[in-house]
Amino acid sequence: MPDRAEKPRVVLAVDVGGSHVKVLLSTGGERRRFPSGPDLTAAQMVAGVLEATKDWEYDVVSVGVPAQVMAGKVAHDPVNLGEGWVGFDFEHAFGKLTQVVNDAAMQALGSYEGGRMLFLGLGTGLGSAMIADDVLEPMELGHLPYKKGTYEDYVGERGLERLGRKRWRQEVAAVVADFTAALEPEYIVLGGGNAKLLKELPPKARLGDNRNAFVGGFRLWDGQAHAAHVPGTEPSAT
Repeated sequence: MPDRAEKPRVVLAVDVGGSHVKVLLSTGGERRRFPSGPDLTAAQMVAGVLEATKDWEYDVVSVGVPAQVMAGKVAHDPVNLGEGWVGFDFEHAFGKLTQVVNDAAMQALGSYEGGRMLFLGLGTGLGSAMIADDVLEPMELGHLPYKKGTYEDYVGERGLERLGRKRWRQEVAAVVADFTAALEPEYIVLGGGNAKLLKELPPKARLGDNRNAFVGGFRLWDGQAHAAHVPGTEPSAT
């Protein structure tokens, strides 16, 4: 009799950042990337991914975008990228079943180990997400008012450049304390490229790993129990 065992679908995870777009397959292999920057449009991002992966084969796509995503659609253009992201049809552009989530939510999903977790991404901006009892809730904490600007102005890349490392670390500690008191997580994961600049970690915090963004992208298509539920992003049947 022919083997009717269903082969696992291969996921292409796309992590869109303020400085680079990174891609990886769920089957492993090399991670590839290309520059993004303040003028990158959604169409240019997809074209860049298709070019970078033209010799790869995959079944479905996960995209993490540094902007608010509602019902699988980008709700506003990313602050640190170009235009044309709002309502962009990524599934049509890739020609594959595609799930789109906030980039911090995708990395949070890949970092999750159960319970109540707060994820803060210290990168170009401040990404944020919370997972409570396997339900993921993307957040926009970085754009809330703080002192003479927003939280992102103090603990994002602009804050690091303006304040210097010592004062920036102090602001990170204060911000983590604020969010911990307000949200009461059991543990905090600090991800993003600048998290490694911290000398001491706040209470309940551990360092994340940017590679977890890819793990989160793979988990979006994973029906196993360890994949937290993301409201509004249930995978379509293949």
